[in-house]
Order: sequence, then structure tokens, then C-alpha cells
Amino acid sequence: MSLTSEQRTAAARLALSLLDLTSLNDDDTESSIAQLCAQTVHQGVYGAELSVAAICIYPRFIPFAKAELKRLGHEHIKIATVSNFPHGRSDVAAAVAETNACVAYGADEVDVVFPYAALRAGDVQVGHDLIAACKAACGPDITLKVILETGELGSPELIRQASDIAIQAGADFIKTSTGKVPVNATPEAAAIMLDAIAAAPRPVGFKPAGGVRVLDDALVYLQLVEEKVGIERLTPSNFRFGTSSLLKALLSELHISTASVTSGAY
Repeated sequence: MSLTSEQRTAAARLALSLLDLTSLNDDDTESSIAQLCAQTVHQGVYGAELSVAAICIYPRFIPFAKAELKRLGHEHIKIATVSNFPHGRSDVAAAVAETNACVAYGADEVDVVFPYAALRAGDVQVGHDLIAACKAACGPDITLKVILETGELGSPELIRQASDIAIQAGADFIKTSTGKVPVNATPEAAAIMLDAIAAAPRPVGFKPAGGVRVLDDALVYLQLVEEKVGIERLTPSNFRFGTSSLLKALLSELHISTASVTSGAY
């Protein structure tokens, strides 16, 4: 896709506003989460404030991150967390217990992993039951994003089936990947998921995660969303990028210093 410098700048600003700045590392600490919080808002040219959509962190860090964002004056940044992560087990009760804990910690959004291995083995029911129960735990005010782990599902048929099941069970978003497997977001998987969203009877968001590292990567997904479900869906309520490695590239496109930006989880 060939864009003018002005179009690239506009696309970078848009992509940054759709970013879930993510740190899901085994060695995360309050110090590293504080660094993440500090990277959520940047001053653009002419003093314009540029904010990411959310941070995505492990549940135990939510109270600290909430206090840190408030201290920074960034209370508008949403806090997402993960449940049934990263293996997508088929234990419904355990997934619900984890989701309840996410809610109790104060999450605005919960990204729950679909039981993809069970679907691969032919069980079409447990995925529906798990997602429906987790959505009930979240209630109407907490966004539930369902991670399909498309790289592990593998086939187009299973990716579409998982998308349909998650949507039917009440998912607010469907998301490609955990970032913890060899194959994460791909345009091919995204197109299948967006076809399922286009066929849904209600608005459902989409989140590619893992492997989106530079603006040109992001542009592929922005164009897919525009083609499949319409440009009006390119808002934080309907679309997110789940990657931290993209931030530095976007800031560079916007001629904003990247000196303090640390590398993200994926």
C-alpha cells in the first residue's frame, strides 16, 4: 500500500489510538508495569495528546496500575487482563473463577482464551459453555475479548467455527492470539474472523495480536477491517491491536522520541 507522508502520519495516529499496550511477561514487576503506564500517553506535534486505548497486564497488577494511571492523570486508559491464559483449557469452572478474579481486581476488559485444543479434538460445546459463562461473569459493563489462538487452530474451517461459537456465546471481541505460540496474527486468519463478524447479528470487535511490529503491518489489518466490516469500525470500541512492539514504530512515524519506550511482550 503506497501512502503519502500525510496519510502515513494519519494512519500512525489512528493505529496508536487502537493499541492495547501489552506486558504479559513472567518477570513483570510493579516497576515494569509503571514503565508501561508511563508509555500510554505521548505529546505529539503542536502539543496534541496521543493516547493508546488500553494496557493489558496480568490480574495481580491491576490495582497497582489503576493507582499509577491515576497518579499520571491517565485515568481514561482502560485496563485489560487475561483469563484461562495462555493454554485455553476446557475447565469451565476454573475459567469462570479466573474471570471473577479479574472482575474483582477491577478490570475494564477481560481477554479469555478459547478452549482451542478441545475444538480441534471435535468438542464444539465446551467453547460455547466457557465463553457464555465468562461473559455472564463479566456482565454488561466489562468487555469480553475471546482469544481464538488461530495459529494453533490452523485450518480456515476451525478458525471460522471458533469465531462463530465465540460470537454466538456472547463475545464482545474476537482476538487472534495470545502471543505465546509460534504463529500469531496473520492476515489470512484475520480475514476469516472478519467474515464471521460481518455475518454476526450484532457489532463484534476484532483484535489482531502478536507479530504486528511496524506501521506497514498495521496497515494490512486496518485495510482488512475497512473492506470487510467498514471504516466506521476503526474505533477503540470495535478494533484493537494487541502488541507493544508496534508502539516504538508508530512514535517514530510521528516523529516523537522513542528513547523511553521499552520493548513489549509481543
